[in-house]
Amino acid sequence: MSSLRSTVDLGLKPDRRGKVREIFDLGRELFIVATDRISAYDVVMDQIVPGRGVVLSVMTMAWMDHFKEIPNHLITAEPDLFPAPFRAHRDVLAGRSMLVRKATPFPVECIARGYLSGSGWRSYQRDGTICGHALPAGLQKSSPLPAPIFTPSTKAEQGHDENIDFAGACALVGEADATRLRDVTLDIYRRAAAYASAGGVLIADTKFEFGLVDGELTLIDEVLTPDSSRFWPAAEHRPGEEPPSWDKQILRNHLDTLDWDHEPPPPRLPAEILERTARRYQDVLNLLFAEEARRWHQALI
Repeated sequence: MSSLRSTVDLGLKPDRRGKVREIFDLGRELFIVATDRISAYDVVMDQIVPGRGVVLSVMTMAWMDHFKEIPNHLITAEPDLFPAPFRAHRDVLAGRSMLVRKATPFPVECIARGYLSGSGWRSYQRDGTICGHALPAGLQKSSPLPAPIFTPSTKAEQGHDENIDFAGACALVGEADATRLRDVTLDIYRRAAAYASAGGVLIADTKFEFGLVDGELTLIDEVLTPDSSRFWPAAEHRPGEEPPSWDKQILRNHLDTLDWDHEPPPPRLPAEILERTARRYQDVLNLLFAEEARRWHQALI
């Protein structure tokens, strides 16, 4: 199977090319392809992580089906139902592509946190708060929060997103929409965390994106994937320590051992690092959605 580093092999040129995804604008619809590219420190590596794009797509599809009562932008991920230019490449695109409705995105990232980690932990260390939420004293790194919190951020066209409080979200989208975004974000997070815990997985935090489709609040983009979420093995969670996460941390750890300034060009990566990273992505998919993983097995190997 093609690793689909780009869609040059298809003879098709995307309208937008991100670090991982390639997007084709079909008018009222978008066709999204998740490649096996991987980035670290905002630099796209020259080598790919086999099957990574399939994991991201299959997990998104599975979560959208799990929360099917919440409107989402997915039309189909079935290759036989793709528009003609893409249907001809069904074998390459299976499991890593989606036809979706075009939405008008809200200019805010919707983040839910259930544990202290990442930028939330750094903020708590500074002043005991995260995005305007005052938290109890004495919490440790990776501690569970008293209750999940909504910690939005801006969407930066360039550079990094900036954490904001709820008032900042209201300033961006209005109080009514900010309230709706907060409530649905926390609802999905709580339910996803309960589902994942049954498989031995903790969801420390996650990021959602929403938009409007025909005036309706709609879940868009990737959903609860290793790229948008911090997944931890429950058996290895101990407050005060950072558990190993199911994401690209193996790659980051390797890069941190190198004399590299985090600027292009990226260093050459050992095959063992790429293979271990690929397994890490596939492991969490198997833990959470084994049936879906089996269905797309051929697309993962």
